[in-house]
Amino acid sequence: MDFVFANKEYLFLLLLIIPYILWYVMFRKKTEPTIRMADTYSLQRAQRTWRVRLMPIQAVLRVLAFTLLVLAMARPQTHNSWEEETIEGIDIMLAMDVSSSMLAEDINPNRIEAAKKVAAEFISDRTNDNIGLTVFAGEAFTQCPMTIDHASLLSLLQHSSDYVGSGAIIDMTAIGMGLTNAVSRLKDSKAKSRVVILLTDGTNNYGEISPLTAADMARSLGIRIYTIGVGADGSSMRPVTVGGTTQQLLLPNDIDEETLSKIAKTTNGRYYRASSAEELRQIYNDIDKLEKSKLDVQRYSKVYDVYQYLVMGAIIALLLEILLRITVFRRIP
Repeated sequence: MDFVFANKEYLFLLLLIIPYILWYVMFRKKTEPTIRMADTYSLQRAQRTWRVRLMPIQAVLRVLAFTLLVLAMARPQTHNSWEEETIEGIDIMLAMDVSSSMLAEDINPNRIEAAKKVAAEFISDRTNDNIGLTVFAGEAFTQCPMTIDHASLLSLLQHSSDYVGSGAIIDMTAIGMGLTNAVSRLKDSKAKSRVVILLTDGTNNYGEISPLTAADMARSLGIRIYTIGVGADGSSMRPVTVGGTTQQLLLPNDIDEETLSKIAKTTNGRYYRASSAEELRQIYNDIDKLEKSKLDVQRYSKVYDVYQYLVMGAIIALLLEILLRITVFRRIP
């Protein structure tokens, strides 16, 4: 258990005690009331009473009260010794496809909801990481910048699929734009390990930047990309808007696995294929095991402020001094 002061500069006020003590010893008697007497010989031989002998205790109590108040202002704290601890933390950007094809129901309840649920579990397990979220369809934007406030990130993740259905962004698949947005968020990061986890169920068919160009950009910055193709083989039912109405149609799944593999290989990452929620969960678990960056840190385990006790002691000392002055040590005049 260690003891420190948070505001040490206040301790210099204790130097004021020195002139007070000098004044009390050298000049206090000159300020007290006096009586002129013709002869003090008899008084010189008189014994001093216990009250007279104990009168300096008032000055002691004043000094004690002042000292305790100054110490309280310095904000004393007790805490356990510094603890050396190794934690694991990296910077991660999740790049998630939110185009309408992600509403396909080959993964229960659909691809996007399964992806959000598994991503939320991944985020919750990586408590020491800075994690952000990029969403993309025909356009890409940062839903949440990198943060350790995972509660806010999880809240934004739940609303990440609201844009295409509302017409806020074009319903296409711009994988290159999504990757570029995520990479741009990591380029200034100082972390030793920087990762993008790209999840999509389609083929790049929109956007000004190709996926492989974005991958080259990530490689030049030392950013690793893990790619996940989500969806079962064959065809799946998905909602399609036709003539102002939404219909469920059986459409072929079209995942560009070749491009996703090249993106991962270019950046020294890995490509995964998930056709079920359980496979998707296992992929995130594998990435979680692969991406560990050990950091040695020091931290307090517990910190307590103890100034309250000092203030209480100062009040008691002042009240006791006042009580003694008006009772036991009362002077007339």
